[in-house]
Amino acid sequence: MRTAEDARARLVADLERDGRVHSPRIRAALQAVPRHLFLPGSDPLDAYADEAVPIKTADGVTVSSVSQPSMVAIMLEQLDAAPGHRVLEIGAGAGWNAGLLAHIVGCRGAVTTVDIDEDLVEGARAHLLAAGLDEIEVVTADGADGYPPSAPYDRIELTVGSTGIRPEWVLQLTPTGRLLLPLTVRGSQLSVAFARTGPHRLASVSVRSCAFVRLRGAGADPGADTVLPGSGWTVQHSGNGAPDPDPGVLERALRDLGTDHPSPTPGSVSDLWDGLGLWCALAEPAVVRLLGPARGRLADALFPLAGGRAGLGVSAGEGCALLLAEPAATIRSFGPGGAAAADRLAELAAGWIAAGRPHAADLRIDAAVPGAEDDLPAGEPLTDSAGTLLYPSWGPRPDERTPPGRSRATGDTPAG
Repeated sequence: MRTAEDARARLVADLERDGRVHSPRIRAALQAVPRHLFLPGSDPLDAYADEAVPIKTADGVTVSSVSQPSMVAIMLEQLDAAPGHRVLEIGAGAGWNAGLLAHIVGCRGAVTTVDIDEDLVEGARAHLLAAGLDEIEVVTADGADGYPPSAPYDRIELTVGSTGIRPEWVLQLTPTGRLLLPLTVRGSQLSVAFARTGPHRLASVSVRSCAFVRLRGAGADPGADTVLPGSGWTVQHSGNGAPDPDPGVLERALRDLGTDHPSPTPGSVSDLWDGLGLWCALAEPAVVRLLGPARGRLADALFPLAGGRAGLGVSAGEGCALLLAEPAATIRSFGPGGAAAADRLAELAAGWIAAGRPHAADLRIDAAVPGAEDDLPAGEPLTDSAGTLLYPSWGPRPDERTPPGRSRATGDTPAG
């Protein structure tokens, strides 16, 4: 009969085979810390599926989950915690990731994990106690502030998405510390590992595509999506200083037949936020993603995503253009300025192809948090919700350690 231990061993073997795990410390932690003890209401065998498991909802929206094991492994590799390190985790959830971190840093290290909800903190404490990991400090606190009482930290890891890098996190790092967080950059959520390079400066050492629920409390997402009334469609604009799209222009795309143009690439659903979509959004503030129902004239032409449809486009002036899934390699324009928008989208796609079709793993980001006044990087920065200046550029870091995956792994958001 197959046991939970067998399922855990198979999961770890699969993560190694797929290149998600290559560090012996991380492999040992995944083998030693039983995930099923952090999901007491689930079948122990099901706990070792490579899926995120929601553990709390509010108004029908998931606000906390036990993250997908493959994403957990990717982020642990990015974090590069070591024995003796002091680690802060923001987003305790059920406590599984904190347990893995405690195993990695060992008895000479220390792990503090915080969550904004007391019920989650109580649950995490109980789960960690059941796993024999009661030395972890589990605290109810707003992670936007970090956790000063136990600072400084060699490593800080967020397991919730953020639209900005808060100065509090950087200031609570040691001079050689590392900050890892799911960061929204021009509408794409990226798991970015930053090395601290100065009192107010960071430089990425690893970037991966991801999908996590958002930070709540003082660092909550200020909200950037535009709902098109009565249509079931939502428009996600690029953020980080990009202008809000004109709802009227996008509503035209739902009504009009439009005009089709050839695209240099067919694209794919994974390219909406990674690959082509990330490339386009960084180069053009007018890039948007359109999210809506599964059926309808426009929906039928867009990419299937989690029971609905999604598209990548450019909205500018009095027109817009969208990349279609059907017909493949087609851009459809709408409105009097639609042809120009289609030309711009085609130009961006051609640039992405010419650059070798880069993805999130090929992105570098330098960051200057508030207080950095001298020796700023060259180039035009993006400004995140915390006032940090982001300087993205393309090209792999020489010290990149995690194998470059092309899939959009998920964290606190169930795969779909």
